[in-house]
Amino acid sequence: MPAPSAIAITPSTRHVSINVRDPGFYRNPLDAYADLHAECPSFFWEEQQQWYFAGYDQVNSLLRDRRFGRQILHVATREELGLPEPKPHLADFDRLEAYSLLELEPPAHTRLRTLVNRAFVSRQIEQLKPEIAALSHSLIDGFEKDGHVELLKAYAEIVPVTVIARMLGVPVDMAPKLLDWSHRMVKMYVFNPSLETEHDANQASAEFADYLKGIIDWKRKNPADDLLTHMITTEKDGERLSDDELISTAVLLLNAGHEATVHQLGNAVRTLLETGTSAKDVFSSDAATERTIEESMRYAAPLHIFQRYALSDIELEDGISLKKGDKIGLLLGAANVDPKKFSDPLTFRPDRNEGAHVSFGAGLHFCIGAPLARLELKLSLPILFERLPGLRLTSEPQIKDSYHFHGLERLELEW
Repeated sequence: MPAPSAIAITPSTRHVSINVRDPGFYRNPLDAYADLHAECPSFFWEEQQQWYFAGYDQVNSLLRDRRFGRQILHVATREELGLPEPKPHLADFDRLEAYSLLELEPPAHTRLRTLVNRAFVSRQIEQLKPEIAALSHSLIDGFEKDGHVELLKAYAEIVPVTVIARMLGVPVDMAPKLLDWSHRMVKMYVFNPSLETEHDANQASAEFADYLKGIIDWKRKNPADDLLTHMITTEKDGERLSDDELISTAVLLLNAGHEATVHQLGNAVRTLLETGTSAKDVFSSDAATERTIEESMRYAAPLHIFQRYALSDIELEDGISLKKGDKIGLLLGAANVDPKKFSDPLTFRPDRNEGAHVSFGAGLHFCIGAPLARLELKLSLPILFERLPGLRLTSEPQIKDSYHFHGLERLELEW
């Protein structure tokens, strides 16, 4: 159970206090989620001052509910909603967010997603199999003889950032810089970022956008068989993407295309080793591998919260009243361990077959990169365990203090 200070629940009012900086919570939020499921799966989170939902059916339904959206200023003004003005020191970060596929609603979202989607359908992604497998083997070649490795830096980070950079047509030797910009930007998505974090994320956003603008200008004169060229040249109803849309989409794909996969790869390796799961058994066939990966995404999801705005005044079935502009939080990580959906949910069972998790979201904003993330995991995980059959933990994995991203700081292994 989490430490007493981590979570306090008042079932009669459905008010909950959670200290996200308490190691008892962020190291293992699943125990706290079990308490929420038992007491009040929909609750008002005191520290965040908004309603959150933990039940699988609620989260799955609200992700698809078109009365909620990722943005609100397309249906109301800041004045109407009493929202503060944008912070001037976040202008570059906000510019990228304003044109981000993740933040848009139809019709802008529909147009942008249609132009990007073709590159991420399963039949396109399947063509990357030889490249991902070769990259995985090549990286292991580099550290196999050492007998030990810190897996995140040497493997888990490099596989997804290299793949998405190649897909986009961004030079792979820029990977360290891309990772640096991305790490600095995603710190904005945790609760209450500091002023220092805000300034640093804005600086990273400006540098990232400036770099991509140069790449886009070059590709206009030197088209190639890559995703950036495709996005530059493809039209829908006579329209093409603007530079702002191109840059924001490339940033989103680079950030989302590796941040979550890095966490998921690290979380999956940690889970397999800590639970003493036989890699030989769980990777014995394609079907077994796919089930294992889906279970690792359910049990150790990399992203635990997705937020939405109420686009109008809404009365939910469980008596919760929302005003237009209110934000709600959907606890993906909690929905994945709802005992009403999954039997013995806090147990890792690689052969589980009880329906889909919600780690990729659902509905309009279902993760566009899901086929790519699944393929990267399906190849890189079995190859790692096949090449290093004696793989074991050197020390207890260090978990990031960054709820609502759930991942590792370091993963020290030996064989």
